Amino acid sequence: MSAKKSLTILLSALAMTLASPLSGLSAAHAAEQQGFPEEQSFFERYTNSAQDLVLKGLELVGIGYRFGGTNPDTGLDCSGFVQIVFKDAIGKLLPRTAREQSEIGVAIDAKELKPGDLVFFNTMRRAFSHVGIYLGNNQFLHAPRTGSQVRVDDMSKSYWVQRYNGARRVLER
Repeated sequence: MSAKKSLTILLSALAMTLASPLSGLSAAHAAEQQGFPEEQSFFERYTNSAQDLVLKGLELVGIGYRFGGTNPDTGLDCSGFVQIVFKDAIGKLLPRTAREQSEIGVAIDAKELKPGDLVFFNTMRRAFSHVGIYLGNNQFLHAPRTGSQVRVDDMSKSYWVQRYNGARRVLER
């Protein structure tokens, strides 16, 4: 299967995963009848910058993990992944390590998370040792560990809930 076809399938699956339960025709019609605005499509929920970050991050899904990696051709670690996505998508240069990235932007509560925010976890017995990019609906993009690849994971799984350290908003909204 070609990389382009894989990306198309992944984007379709992600859009379906992140879609609101009200996005069905009958639910949207019912909401409209009650005077509520029609539910936004998957990409309409994102600002242009957040949309660019999400698309760039999804392009890198499947890239192999490499400790200290900063090059998609040879592999990426979590902070290298975040650094590349922000640089290539919106031209923003971020610090190199997850710890350093945890000190930029504005700290936000988990209830305030929006697509494009950075989410941090304690995966190496030290705070802020892992970072990913929040997608919405408890989903985030990250480069997890040796032997794995860049992927989307669910933050509501117990592994991530137990290790969650906080979030930072880097994008200006």
